[in-house]
Order: sequence, then C-alpha cells, then structure tokens
Amino acid sequence: MDTDLESATRTELLRRAREQDVPGRSSMTKEQLVDALTSGDGGPSEGAASDGTSSGGVRGDGSRPVHSRVEPFRLLAKARARGEMVLIPRMLSGNDRRVHVRETVREDHETRIATGDLEARAKFDKLAGSVFHFFRGTNLLFYRDLVGEDARLPTVLALGDVHPGNFGVMPSSDNVPIFGVNDFDDAYYAPFTWDLKRGAVGFMLGAAEKSDLSPKKQRAIARRFVRGYVAGIASYAADGQEQTEQLRMDNAPPLIAELIGSTLETSRADWLAELLDETRSGFRTDEELVPVSSRREEFQQLVDRYVAENEVEVPERAGRMRVKDVAERRGAGTASLGLTRYYVLIAGVRDDGTDDLLLEFKRARRSALSGLVPPSGYEVDGQGDRIRHAQRVHLVSGDVFYGSVDIDGKSFMVRERAPFRDDISLGSLSTTEWKEYAEICGRVLAHTHAMSDETGNVDYDVEPAILEAIGGRDLFVDDILRFAEEAAERIRRDHEYFVADHELGAFRSVDVVYR
Repeated sequence: MDTDLESATRTELLRRAREQDVPGRSSMTKEQLVDALTSGDGGPSEGAASDGTSSGGVRGDGSRPVHSRVEPFRLLAKARARGEMVLIPRMLSGNDRRVHVRETVREDHETRIATGDLEARAKFDKLAGSVFHFFRGTNLLFYRDLVGEDARLPTVLALGDVHPGNFGVMPSSDNVPIFGVNDFDDAYYAPFTWDLKRGAVGFMLGAAEKSDLSPKKQRAIARRFVRGYVAGIASYAADGQEQTEQLRMDNAPPLIAELIGSTLETSRADWLAELLDETRSGFRTDEELVPVSSRREEFQQLVDRYVAENEVEVPERAGRMRVKDVAERRGAGTASLGLTRYYVLIAGVRDDGTDDLLLEFKRARRSALSGLVPPSGYEVDGQGDRIRHAQRVHLVSGDVFYGSVDIDGKSFMVRERAPFRDDISLGSLSTTEWKEYAEICGRVLAHTHAMSDETGNVDYDVEPAILEAIGGRDLFVDDILRFAEEAAERIRRDHEYFVADHELGAFRSVDVVYR
C-alpha cells in the first residue's frame, strides 16, 4: 500500500479523490479513501446510496413502499437542462397544484410522518400559521419549481436556503464573533441564480410578514439584495480579496456591528447558567432539554471519533474534549423541526460550569436541491460531510468544531453553540434598515459564491464568469425581481392549499404504492 497515502491527511486524500473522480468520496473514512485511491476505482459498496437515502423510501404501513418522485424529477432536471420543452410544477394550477403541494410535503417528511413524530406535527402547525415559515419549511417544494433551470449559467457552491433569517453571528476559529451565512443544511453545487431567486423571494416574504411592508417596499428591499450581490461579485472579481475577508465587529457596517456587539453582552458563564442544573455539572430538564446522561460514555466515543475523522484542531479552551453530559434538544428550527439533535457538554479548562463548551449534533438530511439541479460534474455526496464541506468553503476561518459524524448509521453534522451565536430581529427593522440589511446579505452571499473556486470544487474563475453571465445589470436584476414576485404569489396560494389540507388531516399519513 502507498505509504504516502497512509500518512496523508483526510483533506489531502479528498483532494486526490476529486482529481481521480472517485465516486462517493466525501462520505468515506480515511481508510476507505486510501483503499479507493490504491485500487483506482473506490466508491461505496454495491447498493450503498451516496446521499444516505434509499430509493424506495420508508414503509408507510409496514409492508408497502412510500411513493417517491425523486427519480422522475432527476430525469426531468436532465431533460430541461438539455433544452427540452417540458411541463414543470410551477405551471400547474388549481387542484393539480394543490395535490402537487400535498404530495411534495408528504414525501419530504415521509420518515417523520410514518413514525408519528410529534415534532413533525408541531412543524405542520407552525407552517400553517405563517406564510414565511411555510416558505422556510418547504424548500423541496420551492426547488421542484426550478427543476433543471438555468443550466447554461455558472455553477457555484450554493447555500441552498437563502432568506433573511439564515444570516447571523457565529464563532470563528479564533472564538470571536463573525457575521455570515449560518445554515448549510441544503448547500449544493448549483447555478448561482438559484440562491438569488430564493433569497429575493425570502426578503419579500420576510418584509411582508415581519414588518407588514407594502409590495412596493418589498420589491425595493429585494432589489437591494440582488444589487448588493452583483456589486459584491464585481468587487471580488476586481480585487480577489475573498480568501481573507471576514465581517467582524471592527469592520462590519453599523447595523451588523451593533448586532455583533449585542451578542457580547452575555458572558459564557451566564449563558451556561441558563442551560445547566444548579450544580453546573449537567443539563437542566425542561420542555426543550431532556438529559440522557446514561449516554455519556457512548458520546465520549463519538466525540473522540468525530475529532479524529474531522481532523479537528482542538483549542486549549476545550481541554481534553471530555464529555460531561448529553441532552436531547427538542423544538428547535423550522425546516429541521423533528430531526434528532443532541447537546453535548464539553468540560472547559476550569471545569466548573462557567467555561464549558457546548457542541450540537444535528441529524443531517438530504439536500432539497439533490436531483433537481442541472448536471454540472461537481459531485456532492454524503449528508453531514456535504454540510461540513459547505461551511469550510463558505466561511473564512469559521467554527473550528464544524464537522460531521455517523451515529448508528445516520449522518449528523456537528457545530459549536456559543453565547454570541445570534441573528438579527427582523421585526425590529425599519424600511431603511431592511434595505441596508438586504444589501449586506447580498454582498455576503457574493462572498460565499466567490469562495467556490478557492476552497470549493469549481475549477474555473467564478466571479468573471458570473459577471459575464449577468450581462446588463438592470435587465438581470429585473429578471430576478419578476421571478420573485410571481414566486411569492405562488407560495401564498400554496400556503392556502396547505392550510386547507392540514385542517383535513392530510399530513398524518404518507402516499404508499399499491401497484
């Protein structure tokens, strides 16, 4: 066996695997990568699914398979990317559209529905009560309307779920707060416009619901978002500074500097006091946290494996990465509500409950963009590993603990929770602040896309290609805004269909195949 391969880091092995186009590489362990590179073919074992999902879905009644449209949509994406004139879901209306919405929501939540998950029911209640939450929690529905779209345009590592709530403050590798994109669950290689289209819709719906702004103001806010993106791409094309740029308190615009400053008002000790019991040795018990202290030894082994597999450079403040306690975290998120997540308490240097670290282990899911994007050759496989890849590409010196690990055969992403992890209060923004915030987020999104050819898989200069594809800026911006206005109205109608079906109990069962 090649000794150079055996001594290489996992990052180096992944680079070599990309060069040799080894399938399934991002979900492999170091040992599997070495074997694959040595044998020259590699890939997962026969029958394994690279995205962690089965082709037939879960069983709806213990015997019948769940109806799945994943493969038909994959074929539709390829056909549309070839330029064929095909029917896509956003062309549907009336009852046909209502049934499509119902089937897509059921399919997207098939496991949670089939197992009777109570948090899944809570999620459906949450979506029924808000158009904005419905938009945030039905990403698959949104992207099935884009199936195969914009195939001729440059590919980037897209965030996959751009909206005003998915930008925020988080810890950097130096344990200081930075501002940027903060949710990588749906990240995927896709045309750059997919993020812009979802982002423009998100800012329109967010401004409408959170601040009750008029359609004219919603459009103006979305316009600032798109123009901020275009200006950001042009800036990075000119100066090439994306590899070193971070938004910190000392260089952020006033609106963001104020947000970062507010997150520093709570000390780690006070923040931990809200999570720990009176002894500060373990988690408290309430409706959000359910301690499972009996699993400490199991999670110690998981943490040790996660550190090794992700080659985490453990900072001094984390000591020996000793697990003090474990709890199930319930009721968190919108799209991810109902997915298993754990909080793991790591002993700090003082080990007195005032400087401990908190790691979150969250079940990773299949990206909503998988099988819908135009074929591009930029393979993304795995789930937690895909999310880890996106975080490391999108952020300059981001959270050192961001990673992935398998638990009982299921993929989990890992990140640090911190007292200064927060996002902006959308409901408190004035119209002027909405516009300013939208422009900042547009520029931040441009930064994430610009990193696609630096630390990502894209093998050409992204920024000049995007500028060339944009062409006339006024027309491009207008195209995105017209799409967003139509999409926002479609989402409002879809929400009405969803609410009516929810009241009739439509999401208590999945669609099974009888013949």
